[in-house]
Amino acid sequence: MFEIILKTFISSIIIIQAKICKFVRNKNKEMQTIEFNHEWKMLLLNRFLTYAKIYSTSDSESETTPSTSQQWEIAKYIFQELQDLGLSEVSMDENGYIMAYVPSNIEENEPTVGFIAHYDTSPDFNGENVNPQIWEDYDGGDLLLNKETGFTLSSEKFPSLKKYVGKTLITTDGTSLLGADDKAGVAEIVTAAEYLLAHPDIKHGRIAIGFTPDEEIGRGAHKFDVAKFGAEYAYTMDGSEVGELEYENFNAAGAVVKINGLSVHPGYAFGQMKNAGLLASEFAQMLPANETPATTKGFEGFYHLTDFKGDVSEAKLQYIIRDHDAEKFENRKKFITEKVAEFNAKHGENTAEIEIKEQYRNMKQQFEGKMHIVEIAEQAMKDANIEPKIKAIRGGTDGAQLSYMGLPCPNIFAGGENFHGPYEYVALESMEKAVKVIVNIAKAKK
Repeated sequence: MFEIILKTFISSIIIIQAKICKFVRNKNKEMQTIEFNHEWKMLLLNRFLTYAKIYSTSDSESETTPSTSQQWEIAKYIFQELQDLGLSEVSMDENGYIMAYVPSNIEENEPTVGFIAHYDTSPDFNGENVNPQIWEDYDGGDLLLNKETGFTLSSEKFPSLKKYVGKTLITTDGTSLLGADDKAGVAEIVTAAEYLLAHPDIKHGRIAIGFTPDEEIGRGAHKFDVAKFGAEYAYTMDGSEVGELEYENFNAAGAVVKINGLSVHPGYAFGQMKNAGLLASEFAQMLPANETPATTKGFEGFYHLTDFKGDVSEAKLQYIIRDHDAEKFENRKKFITEKVAEFNAKHGENTAEIEIKEQYRNMKQQFEGKMHIVEIAEQAMKDANIEPKIKAIRGGTDGAQLSYMGLPCPNIFAGGENFHGPYEYVALESMEKAVKVIVNIAKAKK
């Protein structure tokens, strides 16, 4: 009897000790701070600058994956870099999707968490010959980006600049976009992975990282192998200002309206010519002028004319259609289709043709019962002394599609501002904060 009591007592002591050890271990994980010294900051900066200079614009009219040949240059560069850093199971498939892993360094069987970013840049503006400029200790005033053209990043026009006084800003030279969307996200994930490998004292489960082509044209996750990635959930590092945390986004579609004209000699055109360019201009005016990106905010949807090409014989209008509400989104697609029918009733059958392609859906409903994924990221920001800004995205990310593919994937800030144009910029300190959030999520108790 005494022997039984003694064994029970010893077993209880062992269990208590194990619980104490686990508690201490978890507390140590929570108490660890990330020492991001000057060397690491420069590594992050130079990595981003290298990525930014590589031409990688995507093309919505292409049917290939990646949609442009230039994306292969940065894809191959990242692939080789991950191998050189010593990540495990580094792979790149025939479509340019890159995956790699930071192995677990704990005994516990924690779920694999993923981090994803896209390496293509937007076709909305020139992405070739990017020449990043560095402005240390920014004073809050205007920045003359190009002496030859006088192109200026104005703090009056962009008051958000005032938030970055004293920071190190990276800008364009006024002739291209910068590509912080989303090469900042790529640089942050790779740097965080390198940091974790260099600091084995930071305890974490298995970390999956993935990089995709063609996000800017709504196809970034189309061929992403969720099963191969092996994460229970993931985060896209593809937001804007520091603190952004998003799990709700637009429903999205792309629409191409083709106008068929009739070209004849202008001297004999009376009653015969159908000028496709003029007809296309007329069609553009049929959509609501107060439902564009420049006239809407919050949860309001829009029609956005992204490209207009044409001559007398043929014209093409490219639109993106966006709305957070699923019913309103369907109504928008129906509305533009009806306008094409009205146009043909006026100008003749088949004068206008329309093709609508679905791009992604609002991921909000995919987080029902899974809000702990968002809460982990929220706490990771607080632990890095960052105030979380939880809001809906007026846009989309790979995460929207991935969430519907079985990989819940909220979006976290990458730090850039004024995406898709020559006024784009990012602060080095913002990217540093993103790296810290990634590391904090990696070491969080799941």
